[in-house]
Amino acid sequence: MPIYEFKCLKCEEFFEMIVLNNDEEDKIKCPKCNNVDFERVVSTTNYVMGNNHNNDSPSKQTRNCSSGSCSTYTIPGATRD
Repeated sequence: MPIYEFKCLKCEEFFEMIVLNNDEEDKIKCPKCNNVDFERVVSTTNYVMGNNHNNDSPSKQTRNCSSGSCSTYTIPGATRD
């Protein structure tokens, strides 16, 4: 199931929702202020294949959102230029 992250344009709250089709976006409201104006946030994803030669460790960015906290993980590895 696709889980999308949104940002309320009124109160700037971040929240996540399961959206099965585009028609469901019409029903989404901010859980904090019930505003219907929001933007979809592009979440980053990363993965590692093979050995970690640089001894870099994963990092975690956490922020408050309607479900308590939302985290974004950055996992070191090869990047595409």
